[in-house]
Amino acid sequence: MKKHYKMLKQYFSNQTKRTQYITATLVVLVVAGIGTYLLIGSHAATPYASITADKGTLSGGAVSQSCTGASDGNCVVFGSGSGSTGIYWGAYLNGRVTYASYYGNPAPNGQNWQDAPWGNTGNTWDRFESNAGKKVSILHYGQPNPWLQTTWYGNVADIITGRGAIPWVDMDSNSTSLSDIANGVHDSSIKTWADNVKAWGKPLFLRWDWEMNGNWFNWGQQATANPAAFVQSWRHFHDVVANEGASNVTWVWCPNNEWGHGPSYASLYPGDSYVDWTCLDGYNKSTSSQSFASLYQQSYNDLLAVAPTKPIAIGEVSSLEYASGVKANWITDALGTQLPTNFSKVKAVLWFNWRFNECDVVCGYQSFPIESSTSAQAAFARAIANPYYASNNYGNLPLGSKVRPLP
Repeated sequence: MKKHYKMLKQYFSNQTKRTQYITATLVVLVVAGIGTYLLIGSHAATPYASITADKGTLSGGAVSQSCTGASDGNCVVFGSGSGSTGIYWGAYLNGRVTYASYYGNPAPNGQNWQDAPWGNTGNTWDRFESNAGKKVSILHYGQPNPWLQTTWYGNVADIITGRGAIPWVDMDSNSTSLSDIANGVHDSSIKTWADNVKAWGKPLFLRWDWEMNGNWFNWGQQATANPAAFVQSWRHFHDVVANEGASNVTWVWCPNNEWGHGPSYASLYPGDSYVDWTCLDGYNKSTSSQSFASLYQQSYNDLLAVAPTKPIAIGEVSSLEYASGVKANWITDALGTQLPTNFSKVKAVLWFNWRFNECDVVCGYQSFPIESSTSAQAAFARAIANPYYASNNYGNLPLGSKVRPLP
């Protein structure tokens, strides 16, 4: 997401030194219209066709409402899944601005609201899962690049795996010359960081230099001017990490949805040997609402043309509110129909839950969080209740392994 980079950068630099550990009970009860399923952080064995879900009353405040079969903001008719039985889901969870604004400080645990994974039990992560009615299987956060911070704070990542989720780590080159990376200028720092990640051992997603096809980040400006330099820098960084034996790093290559400018996906793709997952970022934030399909379909098709064998993640997604009920309907369509039915190669989706202030298409605080309205929160909770979206049973994946898509 453009324009929030500097805020993230400063925050990650400060917060990676925090080491609070969180434990939680990892049980989710999902009630579906065809019966009751006890899920302990897993996904259903088979896709569900035309299921209607009655979420009931949610502790986070979503409205209790039953489904009668209509696919609108008050009801979800789930798609068939098109051959996939489940995908990971998660979010970037901002508390310092978002929940402080919505609920006021302090949080229930007596601290100010923090951005997850920081903060003890009773803070942002717990509140989001309560509002969503389900536990995440991925937690999105970030840290500075290795030449700014060689330390891998495994105790922070342990907060995530301790709650049964997989770390999704943003890391970027900032204003560093891509040619310097390719030429080995930062190899010593990269090796130290890779050794630390290897010693930690657990699988993680690494989203390096995301949205490189845009002009809002320095590395994107460099990539636009010289796509080959981006590819060379990616390959070199990857090879240094791989040669140190950090096989637990799952490499995520994540352009922005195509936006009418910038280099092609093909010119920026490092190659199948250097990428584990591909990814797309995209928001419903134009002056008028656009459907999920209209935002993603062409970019999804073009991504598959470049890397047809790779699982796809949606790295950042959300919607503005627009008129009453528009966001709720958008969520219902995106999560209840489009992803399970029409985007079968998407194997993970991460919501961007941050009410931050920027002047992009719309100036001011962006209504991206699920809690931006009662109807949006309720629609999200009903949609994510689908067993297609896997809960938190992934904290003990094999050491030294990469994150694989669910079958």
